Amino acid sequence: MNKFVIKIIILFFLITNQSIAKENIMILKLKDGDVKIELYEDVAPNHVKRIKELANSGKYDNVVFHRVIDGFMAQTGDVKFGNSESKDFDLRRAGMGGSDLPDLNQEFNSLPHDRGTLSMARSSDPNSANSQFFICFKPAPFLDRQYTVFGKVLEGMEFVDMIKRGDESNNGAVTDPDKIISFKSK
Repeated sequence: MNKFVIKIIILFFLITNQSIAKENIMILKLKDGDVKIELYEDVAPNHVKRIKELANSGKYDNVVFHRVIDGFMAQTGDVKFGNSESKDFDLRRAGMGGSDLPDLNQEFNSLPHDRGTLSMARSSDPNSANSQFFICFKPAPFLDRQYTVFGKVLEGMEFVDMIKRGDESNNGAVTDPDKIISFKSK
């Protein structure tokens, strides 16, 4: 009887772990293809919860990549001023807004800002992350432990690499920017 109970418990944990793993896989649809992303709920639970909440409610759909710096990162997520289908869309103000939800306290962790890392954008206040995030094109170790890493690209980084770059002399501001088509849990 004990072996049977142990097998049932093991089976339960295997099934539970797989469903938790699936919950933390997101698909970011871009003009050139789909990007599969894993979210790190174990190191940034509040940031992951926020990203999932905004993504699964469609808040990131049609939001532009307003700041894209070649060799560094692509920033998006301004759901207030960056949604190209919204009446509040203002490309000049994209990057200054967030969601209607309160800002998040930092969840800095030991994960490095490697190629494909997703991290939360913020102001000079470490506790000001809200909805904006960026994806690193290359390692950016100078950001480690200063910005909250919450995920990583698993597949489709080549599509992230195709995001239109911004003007280097204007801090990466993009004219006629690419946008998120959709961002949802898998």
